[in-house]
Amino acid sequence: MTKYWKLPSSYGFIVMALYRLHHSTVYDYANPVVLGTHFMHLLPRTRPGQIIREAQLDISPTPETRRDEIDHFGNRTTTVALTGAHKQFAVSLSATVEVEQPAPPPPEETLRWEAIAAKGLLDPDVAEYCLPSPLATPQNEIADYAALSFLPGRKMLVALLELNQRIYSEMNYKGGVTNNSTTAAQIVVTRTGVCQDYAHLMIACLRALGLPGRYVSGYLRTLPLPGQVRRRGADQSHAWVSSWLGPDVGWVDFDPTNNLLVSDEHVTLAWGRDFTDVSPLRGIILGGGRHSLKVGVDLEPVLT
Repeated sequence: MTKYWKLPSSYGFIVMALYRLHHSTVYDYANPVVLGTHFMHLLPRTRPGQIIREAQLDISPTPETRRDEIDHFGNRTTTVALTGAHKQFAVSLSATVEVEQPAPPPPEETLRWEAIAAKGLLDPDVAEYCLPSPLATPQNEIADYAALSFLPGRKMLVALLELNQRIYSEMNYKGGVTNNSTTAAQIVVTRTGVCQDYAHLMIACLRALGLPGRYVSGYLRTLPLPGQVRRRGADQSHAWVSSWLGPDVGWVDFDPTNNLLVSDEHVTLAWGRDFTDVSPLRGIILGGGRHSLKVGVDLEPVLT
């Protein structure tokens, strides 16, 4: 009998949720920063199943210049330049987001994974997610790990749900032992890390089999639903995986950190090949010396 892993209680239905999102980032510098240029992925994107009702990004000090654009992957980006001396840099996002996530088809009704692998490189909108990227490059040990779930002829969603559950069960969730440059090749050995590492391992597993895997950054509902446990990754930026199930189904998202098939608890910020494509905030500064960083995230339902 086929076992299915951690399907949400709403599986088979369209679930709608409305959230109020707050994300604050504050850098405090020991010495004044004379010049600063910052590049951000902090405005959430619209996607099928997600509507941004409103979003505002407040920046302090007020930048000399600000440019809002759409990047190669369709994400919203903001680039700012600060030319006055300052000892603090703060960015605050406030947004109202509607999530209405349709469920994928029953697992046994999806295509065999080999058929999807054959289609991926032929689709120009999908092919780049089959290829190696800096933090999610497939290697032999990763391919061996993936093969335990992707048996010959197995249906794609059946294999994905098992891989999602295995990574959740076999990884040790622990902060402070990895960083933004930790690779999937390192994680398959140490089996320790946070949501970013879980996502990179799963993506590399997919790519090792010629399957598309996409890194998704975003947010997770801060407080759990009644009767549910608190999710790993709440109160901070979160990361998960999007897998392509063929042209008829499209992309389906998985959260290996929490063993979830993504439905109505997640809000998407941006996506790319791995974390390097969607870093929330990076930049170059002149001056500053040592600094401290404070990040706060709240994703709370709006009562209607």
